[in-house]
Amino acid sequence: MKATDFLKKQHREVEALFGKVLKSDAPKERKSLAAEISDKLEVHTTIEEEIFYPAYRESATTKKGEDLVLEAYEEHHVVKMVLAELPKVDASAENFEAKMTVLKELIEHHVEEEEKEMFPDAEKKLGKEHLDELAEAMEKRASQLTR
Repeated sequence: MKATDFLKKQHREVEALFGKVLKSDAPKERKSLAAEISDKLEVHTTIEEEIFYPAYRESATTKKGEDLVLEAYEEHHVVKMVLAELPKVDASAENFEAKMTVLKELIEHHVEEEEKEMFPDAEKKLGKEHLDELAEAMEKRASQLTR
């Protein structure tokens, strides 16, 4: 599996969780789903920042590529700030759904840029063999983070 496919798979998993949490009215289920989203995003952002982005950045010889990486790091920073607030939000409070919606929209924007711009460029510049190696490293790191 290529690194970009591995990351896309994680994107779909998080999207599905957002769908569930935003449909739920049960506070316990909302809290549990929010925690699962948070855990998955923590693993995802870590493997992107430690493994994928540095590899892409090294191969991205254009200003556009460099800008994509820098923007992705900043988007991760904003997502982490929202995630840090989640445990403090009462899952039955009226602002819970609003906070989850904002987080979902941040993630959707980030995913769209990665999948439409960064990933196709990475596939051209890194090549299948390197992308396969990156996927292995990301899978290994993800398993370390989820123990």
